[in-house]
Amino acid sequence: MVPFGKDGHFTTQPPAAKVSVPAGLSVALNGPISSFGQDQPVFHIVLFQPEIPPNTGNVIRLCANIGAMLHLVRPLGFELDDARLRRAGLDYHEFAALRVHDDLPACIEAIGSTRWWVVETGAATRFDRVAYREGDTFLFGRETSGLPPEVLAGFDAASRIALPMRGGQRSLNLSNAVAVTVFEAWRQCGYAGSADLSSSVDAMPTRG
Repeated sequence: MVPFGKDGHFTTQPPAAKVSVPAGLSVALNGPISSFGQDQPVFHIVLFQPEIPPNTGNVIRLCANIGAMLHLVRPLGFELDDARLRRAGLDYHEFAALRVHDDLPACIEAIGSTRWWVVETGAATRFDRVAYREGDTFLFGRETSGLPPEVLAGFDAASRIALPMRGGQRSLNLSNAVAVTVFEAWRQCGYAGSADLSSSVDAMPTRG
């Protein structure tokens, strides 16, 4: 079971885990905590045993753009130098905020003190009815089967959130679900660390 604090979320502060990097890996792992030079990532995003390379590629780019740290929990359904992952058009610096962990307990130890939100279908709080804060962690399951029961059992029911869907639909694409969830959390945090868009808006031509 994952230990929880008073608010029903994992809050202990264990030592950082040692992460094993496979030999010959051609992308940067365990680099700077943010590609934007921030001291801390705005969020942690955890993909549990992801299976489809383009989904992970899309999430890598998302994390680079919002200043989040991406954590991948083994086993992975691909190699990180997979051509299908690179086909997402990733730049080298976008891998800077990526860590790979041998299992979920190692990931939990590496992240340290934080609130965990478990994104899964079924009985859960709707994702936009939660008050997020910087430093929160979001856990997503496999594309084909989600999170296994033994993993879900380790988290308090109050930490489970879900995206609304029309009846009869099974699930959303993983990278879409990550983007929708995390952008709502980022919106609530005032888009912390984002570039100022006001000058871009002022420069837009008007139609006469």
